[in-house]
Amino acid sequence: MGLQAGIVGLPNVGKSTLFNCLSNAQAQSANFPFCTIEPNIGTITVPDSRLFRLEELVNPQRVIPTTIEIVDIAGLVKGASKGEGLGNQFLGNIKSTDAIIHVVRCFENDNIVHVDGSVDPVRDKEIIDTELQLKDLDGAEKALLKYQKMAKTGDKVALRAVETIEAVISGLSSGNSVRNIKLDDDQKEIIQSLQFLTAKPVMYVCNVDENSVVSGNQFTEAFAKSVEGENALILFISAAIEADIATMDRDDQLMFLEEMGLTESGVGRLIRSAYELLNYITYFTAGEKEVRAWTITRGTKAPGAAGVIHTDFEKGFIRAEVIHFADFDTYGSESKCRDAGRLHVEGKDYVVQDGDVMHFRFNV
Repeated sequence: MGLQAGIVGLPNVGKSTLFNCLSNAQAQSANFPFCTIEPNIGTITVPDSRLFRLEELVNPQRVIPTTIEIVDIAGLVKGASKGEGLGNQFLGNIKSTDAIIHVVRCFENDNIVHVDGSVDPVRDKEIIDTELQLKDLDGAEKALLKYQKMAKTGDKVALRAVETIEAVISGLSSGNSVRNIKLDDDQKEIIQSLQFLTAKPVMYVCNVDENSVVSGNQFTEAFAKSVEGENALILFISAAIEADIATMDRDDQLMFLEEMGLTESGVGRLIRSAYELLNYITYFTAGEKEVRAWTITRGTKAPGAAGVIHTDFEKGFIRAEVIHFADFDTYGSESKCRDAGRLHVEGKDYVVQDGDVMHFRFNV
C-alpha cells in the first residue's frame, strides 16, 4: 500500500522547495508565481530507524523501505476553480491522493514576493479552501445529475447516493469542506468513490523562518487559532532549513538539528505525521535475502497484512510467526527470540502491531 499525498498552497509559499527536500527531485523553485508549470511527482523513502537496526542484525542481501509518493502542483490563486492561474489545470492530479499537505507561508521576507502582497496565513488558507470547495461543488453537481437519472428507476443505491450528494452540496455551498460535513458510515463510503478534494484528510505545514521552527511565531499562533475546530495536524517546518539538511550526510544532519534544538528533521516529522493522519503503521519481514518494511492500516489482521505482500498469502493464510521489534532488537536474531519464547504464533484474528517482524505460513 503506497501512500500518496498532494501538496497545495498559494504560489511562493515554499511548496516546491519543500517538495525538493522531500523527494530530492529538484523541482524548479523560484521567486515568481506559477513557477511550477507541470505537476511534479516524487517518491520519498520513508526513514525508519527500526529498518536500519534490522539490517544490522540480519545482514540481508537487500533492504527495501516503504515509500510515499508526493504530487506538487502549480500554486492555486483566487478564482482557480474557474480557471484563473495554472493550478486548476492540475487539480485532477491530486484527486487520487490519500491526503493533502497544505503549505501556508508564516514568514516575512521582502525578497520573496507574496501573490497577495502581504503575509496572512489565515487569509491564504481560506482562499485555498474556497477554491477546493468550489471544485468539489462542481463535481458534486455533476454526480448528482448522474445519480438522479439512475434513481428514477427506483434503484435504492442511487436513491441513497442522491441523498448523500445533496447533503454534500448543501455543506459545500455553506463554505464547509466535505471532511467537516456530518455523514454516516454508509454515506462516507458513497462519497469515497467520488474523490472529493476536501474530503481528504489534511495536514497544515506552516513554512516558518529558522528562528520560529521550534516554537512558531505570531503568524503560526493566528493560524492555529483559526483551525482549532478542525482537529487538524499542524507542523512548523522551515523549508530553507530542510534545503540545507538535504545536502548533509547523516552525522552532520544530527549535529545541525541538535544545534537548532530539534530532534528530527521536518521531513521526518512530516512523514510520521502523514502516517498518523491516515492511521497507517509499519510491519517488517526479515530474512537473509531481504529486510522489508510494509505499510498497513492500523487494526489490520494478520491475513490482511499478508495480502499486502501477495493476495495468495491472504487466501491461503495458515498462521503468522510474530516477533515484536523491541524483542528482536534485544535478543538480536529470530533464533534467539524463539529460544527465549519471544516468538509468537498467531492466527487469523491477530491484529498486527506497529513494528511487528512477521513471517507468514500459507497454502498455495
